[in-house]
Amino acid sequence: MPPWLGRGVGLAGPPSRRLGAARGRERAGQRSLGSMDLTNIAIWVTTVVVIFITAVVTKIIVTGRRATFQPGLQAMVHDQYRALGSVFTLRFFRVNITLLVGPEVLDHFFQGLESEISHGNTLDFIVPMIGKEVGFGVDLATRNEQMRFHNDALKLSKLRSYMDPMLHEVEDYFATWGQQGVVDLKHEFEQLLMLISSRCLLGREIRENMFDEVHTLFRELNGGMSLASVLFPYAPTPTNRRRDRARAKLSKLFTEVMRSRKSSNRTEGDVLQNLIDSRYKDGRPTTEAEVTGLAIMLLFLGKHTTSVTSTWTGARLLTNGKWLTAAIEEQKEITRTHGDRIDYNALLQMDILRRCIKEALRMHPLLPLFPRKVHKSFTLRTKDGAEYENPGGHTLVSPALFNNYLPYIYKDPGVYDPDRFSLNRVEDKVGGKFSFTGFGGGRHSCVGEAFGYMQIKVIWSYLLRNFELNLESPFPGTDWSKLVASPKGKVLVAYRRVAAA
Repeated sequence: MPPWLGRGVGLAGPPSRRLGAARGRERAGQRSLGSMDLTNIAIWVTTVVVIFITAVVTKIIVTGRRATFQPGLQAMVHDQYRALGSVFTLRFFRVNITLLVGPEVLDHFFQGLESEISHGNTLDFIVPMIGKEVGFGVDLATRNEQMRFHNDALKLSKLRSYMDPMLHEVEDYFATWGQQGVVDLKHEFEQLLMLISSRCLLGREIRENMFDEVHTLFRELNGGMSLASVLFPYAPTPTNRRRDRARAKLSKLFTEVMRSRKSSNRTEGDVLQNLIDSRYKDGRPTTEAEVTGLAIMLLFLGKHTTSVTSTWTGARLLTNGKWLTAAIEEQKEITRTHGDRIDYNALLQMDILRRCIKEALRMHPLLPLFPRKVHKSFTLRTKDGAEYENPGGHTLVSPALFNNYLPYIYKDPGVYDPDRFSLNRVEDKVGGKFSFTGFGGGRHSCVGEAFGYMQIKVIWSYLLRNFELNLESPFPGTDWSKLVASPKGKVLVAYRRVAAA
């Protein structure tokens, strides 16, 4: 076992046993962080470095007092789970990290008050990217109000108004494809979703006049998602400097757009305008810096994750003939009912496509691990009735990549089977409301879930109706070097335009 990884601590003891109370000696040679701030980086060091990287290469097989190593993150968690139960603790850099396996032990994890359990410092790296005036750069009360602004901008009535510009971008983009050819689906979706996001989130001015510049700046801003920047967001590295320069230029561009609208007394029907018009409970309007940060947050978090999920959906559909055929037939039925011009109501009827997207997200969660920091001790109960106390100071991790494959929740979890989310099975409800956490859950549910589904449906609806598609490259592996688990390498797809029916 590496000298910096303490042995997993089993918790299969009597009820109310304290987590981490099991005896264990820190291994000789364990590294010290010296002057580093453990409070600030412990969660990412433990979850990302120990599990997200190390466990991809090794799995810990507990057999008495011995440990051996074999490949696989899922295999590592599986063996710990079988040996130690649904709650177990690892020790790393003198920090306790407790894994919670199964939806039954996640209620407080997702629903606890911020004063009791929170992200801790895990999202500090986002502050230089979006600005100190929003999100995790401000106090909780202000952050909650800002989330209300996002919710309002993406509510149902607003989503309907984004349908036409979204569809317009999709039609124009695929009109540039020839009669047949081969494309990298991952690259195509990254480009297209940037166009959609620019139009619907940032507005007409940026989409029509500044798109190339904004796109380039967002790629540079994306450098803030590298592992080094996640762990050390304020270190004077070249990547962080490029990130900061891009952030400053984006702020200047967005400020110019906002001032132009105000000086001309002009309003637009986009998310940027919603943020400009937002008001805090005390009547205070949002500032230019706040609007800029909130817009960047939505675009950055939404565009990239939607692009990744769109690509995984395509890879799964194009390697599963049964479900590809079912999705195509659903589109034909939609067309017979609604005609060639798809509207928002038609999107709501695409249940097979929705389930295909959701199943891809189950098999390829965007965040393989959800970390939290415990501030106030609490007790949780496992599905077997055992109780454990989680002391303050612990780091908790919900391994979504493993939870999504639990066989007592999902039948044949390694099989791509969108029908598991149908009304006669609803496997995502078997273990309660946290059986499926593709968009987070509880107090931290993703506000852009409906918008994300909408974008992916519009794109894949158009592709399925207008092209024959075949996956040319092997099924992609997962790029674990990214914070968001993405398809690795190119996803090459051969297309042929089909004649209109």
